[in-house]
This record gives sequence, C-alpha cells and structure tokens, in this order.
Amino acid sequence: MSARDAILAKLRAAPRRELPRPDLAGHFRRFADGEDEVARLRRWAAAMRAAKTEILWTREADWDAALAGWLDAHPQPSLLLPDAPHGRRLARRLEGGANPPRIVCFDREVDDWKAELFDVAAAFTIARCGIAATGTLVLWPDETEPRTMSLVPPLHIALFDAAALYPDFYSAMEGGRWADGMPTNALLISGPSKTADIQQTLAYGAHGPRELLVVALVPPHVALAELEGGGR
Repeated sequence: MSARDAILAKLRAAPRRELPRPDLAGHFRRFADGEDEVARLRRWAAAMRAAKTEILWTREADWDAALAGWLDAHPQPSLLLPDAPHGRRLARRLEGGANPPRIVCFDREVDDWKAELFDVAAAFTIARCGIAATGTLVLWPDETEPRTMSLVPPLHIALFDAAALYPDFYSAMEGGRWADGMPTNALLISGPSKTADIQQTLAYGAHGPRELLVVALVPPHVALAELEGGGR
C-alpha cells in the first residue's frame, strides 16, 4: 500500500462527526432588529450616495415621467433600452421630450454591433432587489438585459422597486429564493465603477460606468418626504 493509499484509508475509517449548523438567520437578524421600512430605505440610500450614486425617489405610476425629467436636465445623446415592457414604456415617454436621446434597443447579438454599443452614452436596466446593509443593488442579467448593459455605457440607470429591499445579503438570497435557480452572472452593484490601483488615486469608470442613477419606486404607504432628506 502506498503512502497515499494509507492516508486515504485512515481518513475513510475515521469516525464521522456531525458539526452543528450555524444559525445564519439569527446572525444576520441584527441588521433588521428595531429598524422600520423608512429607516432601512434611508440607510440604503445613504450608503449608495456615499459611493457616488444618485437616487431619484418616485412612484410606480410616475417613474417614466420622473426619469424623462431627469434626462431633460441631464441630456444624453443616446440611451440603450431593453426590449421589455419597462424599456418600451420609457421609450414612449421620451418620444415627446424636448431633446430626447437616440433610442437604441438591445435586440441583437453583441458581436453584431460592438462598435455601436461602445458609443452608447447611457443604459437602462431593472434591479431584482436591494441590500440595505451594504447599499447594494442586485441585477439578474438575462437575454433581454445582458450584463453588457450595466457594464459598457458610461451612465447606468437602474429601475429599483424599493419594496424589494432586504436588510442583508443572506435575507436577499433567502427571500428571493436564489437557490431555485440563478443566472450565469448575478451582479451586486454598490455604486459606479471605481479603482485606486494607480498611485492610490481614485478614478471612476475604470471597469464599468462612471455614473449610476437609481430610479427607486417607493411603496404607496411610504411618504416621499420621509425619504428625500436621506436619498439625495
């Protein structure tokens, strides 16, 4: 018997011990204890603002008008939209604007239009949920909204239903039933792309968008005035 076989035989013969499973839910509960919905939203917003993210608080019925107004104040030469209901809704709203961006739809294979894609100024996607503890958005890329949309254009605009804000990463995985199936890439975004690799000088846009705008849909029972002081 070789030394390797002898070691493996001893390992297989060793008595098995069941280790206690950690109480993960209890460990992470500290992020939510004693915190109401408004406080959680404000904490999430403060963390995102600290990472140079702009937040536009609005309602589900008004988000396209609110975003159109923001784009009027911050004109973009082009905007990449998904071929999905929320993308088409925004496109219809922008048609009547004073200076609408050129609308581009992600309806082709990436290899068919790489040159044009890397000239697009902004892109609009939807977020699956948020994480308050770290000031994070979770994106769930698919064929309609591939990862490229939130990675290539200099401005990333994310539509986020604030009712899907979890206190921590564990709660997001459990509450969102991530174990039932995940995409190839699940993206956790806590601000625009940045790096300080070169001489420890902070630079934005090194590996992704330079700017991040979150259009946050506030639940009807939460007053916008309660959030505006902590979200902008």
